[in-house]
Amino acid sequence: MKVDLFDFHLPEDLIAQTPLEDREASRLLVLDKKTGKLQHETFRAILSYLQEGDCLVLNDTRVLPARLYGEKEDTGAKVEVLLLKQEKEDTWETLIKPAKRIKTGSVISFGDGRLKAICTGISDHGGRTLTFQYKGIFYEVLDSLGEMPLPPYIKEQLDDKERYQTVFARERGSAAAPTAGLHFTEGLLEEIKAKGVHIAFITLHVGLGTFRPVSVESIDEHDMHAEFYQMTKGTAHLLNDVKKSGGRIISVGTTSTRTLETIINEHGKFVESSGWTSIFIFPGYEYKAIDGLITNFHLPKSTLVMLVSALAGRENVINAYGQAVKERYRFFSFGDAMLIV
Repeated sequence: MKVDLFDFHLPEDLIAQTPLEDREASRLLVLDKKTGKLQHETFRAILSYLQEGDCLVLNDTRVLPARLYGEKEDTGAKVEVLLLKQEKEDTWETLIKPAKRIKTGSVISFGDGRLKAICTGISDHGGRTLTFQYKGIFYEVLDSLGEMPLPPYIKEQLDDKERYQTVFARERGSAAAPTAGLHFTEGLLEEIKAKGVHIAFITLHVGLGTFRPVSVESIDEHDMHAEFYQMTKGTAHLLNDVKKSGGRIISVGTTSTRTLETIINEHGKFVESSGWTSIFIFPGYEYKAIDGLITNFHLPKSTLVMLVSALAGRENVINAYGQAVKERYRFFSFGDAMLIV
């Protein structure tokens, strides 16, 4: 299957540069996955599409302020570092720009020496393994020196770091936000629960795969980067009970979707588990875990558009995206949302 089948025209001015002040005020495009029918709503209308006995599954990962600006200690050359994955306590897999300046043994200083990093390994595409040195607690130092790693298509600065976090974020470790969850407020979640809808949490730390475009012509040739996930025993029991009772599992975001499908593929049901997933979902895949999906609008020819197309059909999704462009929906991380049921 050719990657070009998932291309569409997206005017650059539809890429949302800043979040709305009111999280719930985003627009919501509702797609019936069986008929392809579309409904235009606001996000608060999600309440009317959820039924008693359903379960919303949210990714509670918390984004690290993982972009650091420092300088090479011996030359003063400016360096940008993006933390991607913690390998052990003070050692991280990172992306560095410009990478050619950093060799094994190079020392980078941040914040007038409050944080230092020694390069202990080199990998492809600007990847470097860094071991950090600091006084105090690493995450407190990172909070004071780091910036939110906003995607490259967002040019505006973010005044409030918390606006790139979901209101339920708690497990630190992501290089990017699970953006479908950004539309929820604590009040809306309480209203959803009051309707008899279950709320469940899983964790998937978004990593390098988010920043890697599909550069091959055929889907079969693309390699997904592995990301860490975990599910608790309580969540597993709840999801199994919802399935048995005939309720729907509505995944919030592609990250939650990939976690749920990974676990059910490996175990045949939901179980307490953790590990690394590199699952790649595209048309032809048969969903086993989820019945519906809340998601943002994604990049043309991206693995995320392919995942959505596997659930609702490529033609339905491309048509929906065309309508979203026509109606001037806001796209990507700070943009509007889509509900597929």
